[in-house]
Amino acid sequence: MRKRGLMLTVAMMLLLAALAGCGSNNANDPANDAANGNTAAPANEPANKPANEPAAADPATTKLDPVTLKIVLPGDRPADMDKVIQEAEKRMADTINVKLDVVFVPFSDLAQKTQVMLASGENVDLIFDAPWLHIDQMISAGYYEPLDDLLAQYGQDAVKVRSQQMFDANKFQGKIYALPLGNNHLAGRTYLVRKDIREKLGVPPIKTYEDLINFAYKVKENEKDVIPLMAYGQSSSKDIAWGAFRAFMEYDPQYLRTDALGQSLVLYYKNNDGKVYNLFDEMEPTIWSWIEDARKLYTDGLIHPDILAIKDVESVINSGKVAVAVSNEFGVPSSTQTALAQNVPGAELEAVTFIQMEKGKNITNFKQANFQAIPKVSKNKERAMMFLNWAAQKDNYDLLAYGIEGTNYEKIGDDQYKQIGTGYSYFPYGWIWNPTLDRLNAGYDEETIKHYQFNKAADNLTASVLTGFSFDPTPVTNELSLYNATEDKYYNALFDGVVDPDETWAKFKKEAEGNAKKIQVELQKQIDAFLAAKK
Repeated sequence: MRKRGLMLTVAMMLLLAALAGCGSNNANDPANDAANGNTAAPANEPANKPANEPAAADPATTKLDPVTLKIVLPGDRPADMDKVIQEAEKRMADTINVKLDVVFVPFSDLAQKTQVMLASGENVDLIFDAPWLHIDQMISAGYYEPLDDLLAQYGQDAVKVRSQQMFDANKFQGKIYALPLGNNHLAGRTYLVRKDIREKLGVPPIKTYEDLINFAYKVKENEKDVIPLMAYGQSSSKDIAWGAFRAFMEYDPQYLRTDALGQSLVLYYKNNDGKVYNLFDEMEPTIWSWIEDARKLYTDGLIHPDILAIKDVESVINSGKVAVAVSNEFGVPSSTQTALAQNVPGAELEAVTFIQMEKGKNITNFKQANFQAIPKVSKNKERAMMFLNWAAQKDNYDLLAYGIEGTNYEKIGDDQYKQIGTGYSYFPYGWIWNPTLDRLNAGYDEETIKHYQFNKAADNLTASVLTGFSFDPTPVTNELSLYNATEDKYYNALFDGVVDPDETWAKFKKEAEGNAKKIQVELQKQIDAFLAAKK
């Protein structure tokens, strides 16, 4: 579910020419880039090209020696993955000549296993990472190759399909260390609601959070075999614990996760004022109310009783045993709807979100939640970038994003698709996602399509004062490690309502307060320097 499962300052020395053309008639609207022909011109090769780096070959006319790329992606391997790889390799055979060794790591094991891969120097050519995972720490540890030169030489198409905002806002320490992945400037957040059950119980369409909870109580009373509410309990999914999820739809004020703690709300931004707030210093009443609300829902039997133990939440949703579940995108994922209908004939999901579509209402730093990086240990860095560039061409993107046409999906016009079966689930978010080529699910309701279209236009959003800021965790690496280990014990249990709030918060604060304060002080120091440099 991490698919949706979300970008602006120092100009790139070597990519300026490549990125300058990424605007559109609306200069901040990446959705119009390709349609208006405003694509970037190829960048010149850098004057000081490393001696061991081969001259750029034109894969359109030159067949290269075969290379196998090991690619590490999140989630579960689709049933038809081998068929898609076979077709991709066939298409690449006469040009970039790449074979694909694609390894999937379950989300529950992703942080630990990928960190071990990188620390041990395992040969990997492309790897998924994210701010909510450990990308800052991995960059600081020197595990990732800067991509500026590689993009300039081999990644012109990969640049064209992403906006200026996406590149400028997703630098780390002033460089592009990983390719930003996203199809939007504001991540979608949705409650998936069983429409068939709602209609069966005579409940009108849900318009507010209160409506949602009232529906959940009716489900508990009338549908004994259905769990009313489902969220995520694993420590790798802190932002989609039941109570924490509500921060994405709050406006007075807006609470934003920090650059230091990723998904956590213990340190947070609000009011777009450039300040770092700390719940251990002063509990925010609204956030505490979410924790208390989750506790009541759990003790009343609405939230799944084993929520902290469930690793595969999607399978529980697909089983038809859940009435409401959180989701990190707008709309109903086609794979989820298809699987549910197969398991429970007549079952149907609808998307409910309280994110507002009012110009300027939503604050964003344009940062993406997902990235694709090239590890330093890779022996095939140039070819890895060529592959990412190959994947930024429409037909190739369609193949890797949606599968085999006619078998796994059907094209609907230029920008929509219809999934066929469950053999190849949607996961471009893990390796090739971009706003120009990504298709919308043709099964989306009209409101969902409006949300996607609205949030593709950067001008509809308010830029955070911290847009372009990147946190260097090096000065507090030890404190971050200790803090995260402590937080993992308490955070989801609190925000999913499994434990007593007062007692657990006191334990959490006692163990984590010191490290959190050191992280807050360092983060604020770096933010102050960043803001001062902008004046």
